[in-house]
Amino acid sequence: MLISVNNLKKDFINDDVITSVLKGLTFDIKKGEFVSIMGPSGSGKSTLMHILSFLDKPTGGIYNFEDRDVSKLNDDELAEMRSNKVGFIFQSFNLLNRSSVLENVMLPLVYTDTSAEERVKKAKNLLERVGLSHRLNYSPNKLSGGEKQRVAIARALINNPEVIFADEPTGNLDSKSGAQVMKILQDLNDNGHTIILVTHEKSTAEHAGRIISIKDGAILEDVKVAQRQRANGDMLNK
Repeated sequence: MLISVNNLKKDFINDDVITSVLKGLTFDIKKGEFVSIMGPSGSGKSTLMHILSFLDKPTGGIYNFEDRDVSKLNDDELAEMRSNKVGFIFQSFNLLNRSSVLENVMLPLVYTDTSAEERVKKAKNLLERVGLSHRLNYSPNKLSGGEKQRVAIARALINNPEVIFADEPTGNLDSKSGAQVMKILQDLNDNGHTIILVTHEKSTAEHAGRIISIKDGAILEDVKVAQRQRANGDMLNK
């Protein structure tokens, strides 16, 4: 099992006031799944994503990733897991405007043993796959929102991660650009990538094969998508 969560809890303490954000979540995610974590603002879905992606630690319960107990990892080991095991796609893109598109995609390779020549080769290949080979030397502030998110997807793939976390990836996009991004994510999943999508929109969540619905820190339901949405377009060259 890629991800196994059992009775996962997360509390935040502020001036001796304890706020329970996650209240005993239990689920598994297999390698190659496309899972949406859906819930309204304040439901705990972002906190859950932060724990699953090694950005935060649970207060209680068990989180196993590839049969490793994540709670027993130190900060250096967690940083290594973030670098090698996961890729991130954010609603706000998180690109560096003073760096070119190509440099942004290569960024996760800076602290690896990858040669400069190999970094450029990998980044160019990924930008071609997301339809942006003609934007290599542009700065992100000269791109449309949809193009920025495709750069972010290429960056998320550069280390060939086990899991891609997409946090509201279409939240700042128009409907056409959003459909292109969801098409890329579906194509990546069809090619074997594990995708975990965080969203508050049911229409977006239904692009996945499974939806885990969360409210007030608890799982309401965990179901397979009966009529999966398929995005239009052909942005990802296989």
